[in-house]
Amino acid sequence: MDQPDTENGSELKSIWRTVWHFPLVVMLVALAVVAIALVLAGLTISTLEKPDGDLATYAIPILFSVPLTVFAMKLVVSRLGECPRDDLPFDRRINDLWRGAMGAALLMSAIVGLAAVFGGYRIIGWGTGDSWEMLLFFAGVQAAFVEEVIFRGIIFRFVEEFAGSWAALVLSALMFGFLHATNPNASLLSSFAIAVEAGILLGGAYMLTRNLWLAIGVHFGWNVVQGFVWDVPVSGMAVDGLVESRPAGPDLISGGAFGMEASIVAMVLATAAGAWLVWLAARRGQVVKPWWVRRRAG
Repeated sequence: MDQPDTENGSELKSIWRTVWHFPLVVMLVALAVVAIALVLAGLTISTLEKPDGDLATYAIPILFSVPLTVFAMKLVVSRLGECPRDDLPFDRRINDLWRGAMGAALLMSAIVGLAAVFGGYRIIGWGTGDSWEMLLFFAGVQAAFVEEVIFRGIIFRFVEEFAGSWAALVLSALMFGFLHATNPNASLLSSFAIAVEAGILLGGAYMLTRNLWLAIGVHFGWNVVQGFVWDVPVSGMAVDGLVESRPAGPDLISGGAFGMEASIVAMVLATAAGAWLVWLAARRGQVVKPWWVRRRAG
């Protein structure tokens, strides 16, 4: 007599499980979880009596936002979806942080050097290095960690589970690029440039390693070296680096007031580096097919 109710209950559970594991639903849940963690961090910081100075202004927020984001990722996001995965593993893969930072340092130095050869960058003296707190903690640790968690660890990951690697790479890159459209001195060209060069570079790092450490390291090294070492505006934000430099020549070479990220030099070199990472990922079988293709094959 109870068989119809049992069958209905099983069917409802099956429907609920299908909806709960659907990649785009999981993506929204994951974004909400990380957003709650960041809001809690912000509320906690707002209750503190902070000492004066740039060091406290830029360093204290990461003492709350980064640990709470890690907690949210490891406790909740790593358990979501049909294929749960910890994208912040505390094992030997964490060494990709320094590898990524060093690689990005070399890449950015090559971009600045080539721009100088073409007359787009000029050093006019020594700088003060006064922006080190902002560059190290805000543009470095905070931006690299939080933005990579959101754009690669959540958006790329779950769009890829639904629509495949190529769609995830394109969509996450475009969203990341046009996130910077409200930055100082931003333009349509600068947003497109970041989407192409940084979106592919960081997406390729995530595709290749299937965790966030390499992408975080690349993001950190890119921002810190271009600003602190070479005195280049970081995504439109003026900085005081170790040297004092000036953009020169056409904006297409120098990037103008937005910085080297909006130059054709960065678009060519960084995009090439990103394409190489994507090619390596494809060679290693890391390209994911769309959800409906996998379903048909299954």
